[in-house]
Amino acid sequence: MTVRAGSARQVFALAVPALGVLAAEPLYVLVDTAVVGHLGALPLAGLALGGLLFSQVSSALTFLSYGTTSRTARLHGAGRRGDAVEEGVQATWLAVGVGLAVLVLGQLLATPVAQLLAGKGPVADAGVSWLRIALFGAPMVLITMAGNGWMRGVQDTKRPLVYVLLGNGLSAVLNPILVHVVGWGLEGSAVANVFAQTVAAALFVYALVKEKVPLKPVPRLIRAQLGLGRDLVIRTLAFQLSFISALSVASRTSTDAVGAHQIVLQLWNFLALVLDSLAIAAQSLVGAALGAGRDDEAKSLAWQVTRYGLVFGIALSVVFAVLYDILPRLFTSAPGVLAEIPHAWWLFVLLQPIAGVVFALDGVLLGAGDAAFLRTATVVSALLGFVPLVWLSLAFHWGLLGIWVGLSTFMVLRLFAVVLRTRSGRWAVTGV
Repeated sequence: MTVRAGSARQVFALAVPALGVLAAEPLYVLVDTAVVGHLGALPLAGLALGGLLFSQVSSALTFLSYGTTSRTARLHGAGRRGDAVEEGVQATWLAVGVGLAVLVLGQLLATPVAQLLAGKGPVADAGVSWLRIALFGAPMVLITMAGNGWMRGVQDTKRPLVYVLLGNGLSAVLNPILVHVVGWGLEGSAVANVFAQTVAAALFVYALVKEKVPLKPVPRLIRAQLGLGRDLVIRTLAFQLSFISALSVASRTSTDAVGAHQIVLQLWNFLALVLDSLAIAAQSLVGAALGAGRDDEAKSLAWQVTRYGLVFGIALSVVFAVLYDILPRLFTSAPGVLAEIPHAWWLFVLLQPIAGVVFALDGVLLGAGDAAFLRTATVVSALLGFVPLVWLSLAFHWGLLGIWVGLSTFMVLRLFAVVLRTRSGRWAVTGV
């Protein structure tokens, strides 16, 4: 039976494997948090600081996945698979170059940046110790992003799932051994991270070689990818400014507050990517539909995915409300950290339906290549909502509650922006 493009079957055929890929990394981070959390509050705070810095560097370069998917999907929709895969080759070359630059600069800047955020002291020292090792995985993370990007664009989300699960699964076994059995402590978790990233990156490179397309770099295509990447990088910098401000304020509140923020934030990141699996399917299908000239199909798909996102967001709210007394204790036994968690938990729960809609429509607009609008909407929402409220919470001693009120305001502003843009239809531009 022929499956209509954009049908529920096709959306979920792409979304379910994408969910596995998206959830694998934050799920591994949750395992990492639980393993390190039982070392005590200080190692957990060091992981929070080092992990945030590493994730901010890698997330600034998500155009290697999202931008590549957008360009590849349009070519795939137009029936040009070879050209679509070649976008993946160029994205991989770009990932190698940028990843090596990140490694070198990160080693030079790790200490001053950590001390800028957390102040001089044991939290900054622990974060730097973890980060210096983890940075060796930066080129591997970026290669994996590029691989996910081109495979999503050609509507293959199953192989990336196998690659990422294999790397992270092996590393999840290695992590507690290095941290607790071998006795490397916090640094052992960083070594396990690099192992996982290397395995996944090698598999994505192997997949490109098997496609039998030219593997040499093409400067013209790399420049085109950088052009689209500019808006996505600026958008990501707005996220970074917001979440780095939040961690900085939490660090200046107390060690217990930053530990609690780390736990709830990692759960937030995990659920954000769970919801984003629908956005990945939308991105691939919307890009293909517009590349084939079917703008009506793209518009219909946008609202279809939005409904799915809302339903999933409501379901997640219910599940995590029920788990309130159970889940935090899996990550830490420190009484002070557990006492801080309720200040963020209930806002985290209430935000899930909003996040479901926002992430779904982000995927639609990214699939259409509407990166300039998403850049502006994110920057404005951050500067009007998240950032000022976070720093006001420091000035007025609102603590963790103030930080999460800032995040809530940020999400509501983004909700209004993406819904209005989607309703306008101006994003549905056809052609390659």
